[in-house]
Amino acid sequence: MKVFINKIIPELGYRMLKEAGISYTVWKEKPILDRGQAIQFCKGHDAFLSAGQAGLDADFFEQCKHLKVVALHSVGFDSVDIAAATERGIPVGNTPNVLNKATSETALLLMLTVARRALYHHKRIKKGQWGIAQPTEGLGFDLAGKTLGIVGLGRIGAELAAICHRSWGMNILYHNRSSNPEAEKAFGARKVSLDALLQQSDVVSVHTALTEQTRGMFGMEQFKKMKPSAIFINTARGGVHREDELIAALEQKVIWGAGIDVTNPEPMKPDNPLLDMDNAVVFPHIGSATKETRDEMTRCAVENIIAGLKGERIPYPVNPEVYQK
Repeated sequence: MKVFINKIIPELGYRMLKEAGISYTVWKEKPILDRGQAIQFCKGHDAFLSAGQAGLDADFFEQCKHLKVVALHSVGFDSVDIAAATERGIPVGNTPNVLNKATSETALLLMLTVARRALYHHKRIKKGQWGIAQPTEGLGFDLAGKTLGIVGLGRIGAELAAICHRSWGMNILYHNRSSNPEAEKAFGARKVSLDALLQQSDVVSVHTALTEQTRGMFGMEQFKKMKPSAIFINTARGGVHREDELIAALEQKVIWGAGIDVTNPEPMKPDNPLLDMDNAVVFPHIGSATKETRDEMTRCAVENIIAGLKGERIPYPVNPEVYQK
């Protein structure tokens, strides 16, 4: 049995595969494979461990219907045609619940960086402007006692809310399809409508999955409902916000600032206006970029590969219905 891996993964993964008697091929070049190249490699292998590979559509699964398992080195699976995989009997696995702390910390880092205008002040040093500001210039604002609005209070959103409430006494509002009684009891979170959340929050942080319902859900209409002193944070998926409208909202001072770890498209083009704005902070999708988290993601992904190649139910299936076929 052979698995194709489209990027270099932590050493832990290779050890696990060797111990299971599974051989592997790793694409080690910097440019990620295009869809056609990925298909050709997969045709010579029994399984695919995919780290951010685009184009896993119906045609991919038709051409690679021999695959026994596809393991994603991620939690998100919006770039994969799950229905097509299921139709061809291919289990698809992801890495759930291992990014919670790392991603919530990234959202927190963005909040602090934007609120305290840290990147703006770093740029001032490079321009030789340290020491010439007046006491009223370049001020940020405290997070203590402010209101944090969480859109999508799942595990990641709850981690962030807990930190902010316990550390700074922030008030927590959330907008969800369902209630979260644990969060309500633990840190006084209040479930409200999206409009109420936008109107009352000093920081709006997005932690929702990308679906047809959430795609483009944050645009100028939503930004205009926010306080002009508010910050928008997105560590979920770039497709949740409309980037051109976010740029316009920042340029027109509709909102005070924004911090994003996800863009649309990814990678962001180097001439994107957000990169030169004093009230915007952009990270290159580093939500899971800690050694501990990447090791754990690798463990989950390889466990999916090993189980799939053994003909067993994979431990972290995105499409459990495949086992009902």
